[in-house]
Amino acid sequence: MSSNIKDFMNGSDALGFLVSTKKIPVLIQDPMSISWDDATWIMTSSFIIFTMQSGFGLLESGCVSKKNEVNIMVKNAVDVIFGGLGYWMFGYGMSFGQGAGTNPFIGIGSYFIDADEKEMGSIFATYIFQLSFATTATTIVSGAMAERCNFLAYCIFSFCNTAVFCIPAGWIWRKNGFLKTLHVVDIAGCASVHLVGGASSLVAAIMLKPRTGRFDHGIEPPPMGSPTNAMVGMFMLWWGWLGFNCGSTFGVSGHKWKYAARSAIATINSSVGGGMAALTFSYIAHKKKFMILDFITGILASLVSVTAGCALYHPWEALIVGTIGSLVANVTTPILNKLNIDDPVGAIAVHGSSAIWGMLAVGIIVEKDSLLSLSKGNAGLFRGGGWYLLGIQTLAAIIIIIWSFACTFLLLFTINKLIPIRMSLEDELAGADFVEHNIRYEWNTPSKVELCTIKDCRGIMEPLTGITMEPTPKNSNISSPIIDKTSVSPKKENVVQTNS
Repeated sequence: MSSNIKDFMNGSDALGFLVSTKKIPVLIQDPMSISWDDATWIMTSSFIIFTMQSGFGLLESGCVSKKNEVNIMVKNAVDVIFGGLGYWMFGYGMSFGQGAGTNPFIGIGSYFIDADEKEMGSIFATYIFQLSFATTATTIVSGAMAERCNFLAYCIFSFCNTAVFCIPAGWIWRKNGFLKTLHVVDIAGCASVHLVGGASSLVAAIMLKPRTGRFDHGIEPPPMGSPTNAMVGMFMLWWGWLGFNCGSTFGVSGHKWKYAARSAIATINSSVGGGMAALTFSYIAHKKKFMILDFITGILASLVSVTAGCALYHPWEALIVGTIGSLVANVTTPILNKLNIDDPVGAIAVHGSSAIWGMLAVGIIVEKDSLLSLSKGNAGLFRGGGWYLLGIQTLAAIIIIIWSFACTFLLLFTINKLIPIRMSLEDELAGADFVEHNIRYEWNTPSKVELCTIKDCRGIMEPLTGITMEPTPKNSNISSPIIDKTSVSPKKENVVQTNS
């Protein structure tokens, strides 16, 4: 008895059996192709992916100044709230709707998603998984808009931006999506999630313009508000990426679990290569210093790079893909700075440039798989597959970049007509935490400053010490209070010269 028949007899679903014997491509994102054990895997992965919101929040709050750290955390919550509402209302239908009028470019139907008792398990499992992807795509953009975006304008953007992700997702993952029919390979959202987010981030950063004073004194980034928070956020994203990539096999039945296992080691090896490359780059570029932001950028960029072909790469291939992705992102960052494009958290470099490389890497080194045909029967250029796969991967990247550019520009332009997307100068200087959320980091700050003036100190200290405090002469170079010994007389009180 063959191993396929044994699997079938031991409880594998009939569809998994047919797929494994006929070796036809599996519709990874098709709700009707999953069993109860697949659904368990999908939901568990979804819960892990949702923890990435915490990772993004900590990373972004660690990269911005203290006066904006709470605001950026709130915006990550808004992505789930308003992005989730939009995805339930119309986003899922745009991606996976199968109603009348559905075409290769957009799904119709399944709005305000619901299902009957017979189908609710598979449909809701698919929905919650795709929702986690949709909120991630918007969260990416929040980092590039940090410290100068109006909160109300961002809430509107978060709700509407769902559509920017959902339509390309349908192109790649819906069974009649036009990029899917061309056999584009993007297993875990390298293009549909990360490239969409990275391209949208570039448009948003350009339209918002740099933070006040960002490039007044050169292109070096300002100090991070909390490097520790940023590192903790990176670790949470690292963990979440395992759910992101392994969960994208969309189950564990049949041969799916094998690809999930391969996705895990490919994800880890890619980040290993990215981390080594980032440390090396920083050591050389910053004169033997290991810069935290370069390190974080390199690791996250390597994880983005491997998502397109995570279930297809051999471990050594994943190491190479991650290494190159890390270097691409860390080279992109100073280029953006020289162009005066202000991206506080590096979203454009991490999710944009490395995603382009990730899509191209599939067309270069992926080999044709025989179990589930996730490569759609094609192989990369270096695997004897010719130029076709590389060509359609490149085409998909170009189309999605153009789509994201156009939609994000139109969306922010329209919102700006209703509510200015940029904070006022006064609000930006005061900080979004205080302006938007009434958070004060020092109690009664103006009064405290007044209590510390020299005039008040003189009135308090002179009676207690017997030392007379006199103003520093205008032509003096003294910049802090010191005791001038030459002014001390046996017959007079000691004199201290200070700045008035």
